Formats: sequence, C-alpha cells, structure tokens
Amino acid sequence: MTASQRIDQMIAELADWRGKTLADLRKAVLRADPGIVEEWKWMGSPTWSRDGLIAVGNAHKNKVKLTFAHGASLPDPDGLFNAGLDGNARRAIDLFEGDRVDARALTALVRAAIDHNRTSLKKNASAGANKRAGKTA
Repeated sequence: MTASQRIDQMIAELADWRGKTLADLRKAVLRADPGIVEEWKWMGSPTWSRDGLIAVGNAHKNKVKLTFAHGASLPDPDGLFNAGLDGNARRAIDLFEGDRVDARALTALVRAAIDHNRTSLKKNASAGANKRAGKTA
C-alpha cells in the first residue's frame, strides 16, 4: 500500500469531523506545489515533503494537528499557528470540531515552507559539506 493510500485509509477510518478536517488540510497542502511528496512515517503519521519535511498531520481525540517542521522560521501573516509557539523550530495548527481550514492561507504557508526548505536547508547542507571537505565559505 502506498503512503497516499494509507492516508486515504486513515481519513476514511476517521468517520467523524476529524476525517473531513484532515482531508481538507491535505488538499490545501497538496495544492501548494505539484512536487509535494506524501509519506507515512513515525508509526502512522502522514507527512508532506518538498526539498525537506514540510509538515506532519495527526488526528487526536479532540483535535487535528498539522505541525510544520520549520514553522518558527516561517512568516505567518494570517495567524494560522496557534500551538507550539514557544518552541525553537516547530509550530502547529490545532483545529477543533467546528473550526474551518483557511485553505488559501494554509496553501500560502506551505509555499513559504517550501521556500524555506529550498533556501535555508540547502544552504545549511552546503555549509556542512564544505566544512567536512575542509573548505570555508
């Protein structure tokens, strides 16, 4: 079974509001870039990557959580992040029953995460490779 099929199955098994919410989040994430890769990691979590990890989705008992790996480094002009605000790297969006996904704002946030991955992560990888090779920048 592919990662996308496992995510489909997970959403289908969440017969309450959490399944629809996770499906809406997924749709907005995938709309951001056709090169986004869906994966199934950490014993049952859907993840989305493009030039590095973008986000992890989880359905909890009373909420659906979308955690951005480098959320602390991302602009959030629409104020989507409402959890994990005191961490050094990650930021999350917690959605509770009755909350709506702002698909436009979420897609923009995912695009910002991809831009971050392309610039900061590649820059850091290059610096590490140069250091290992004994070069200085």
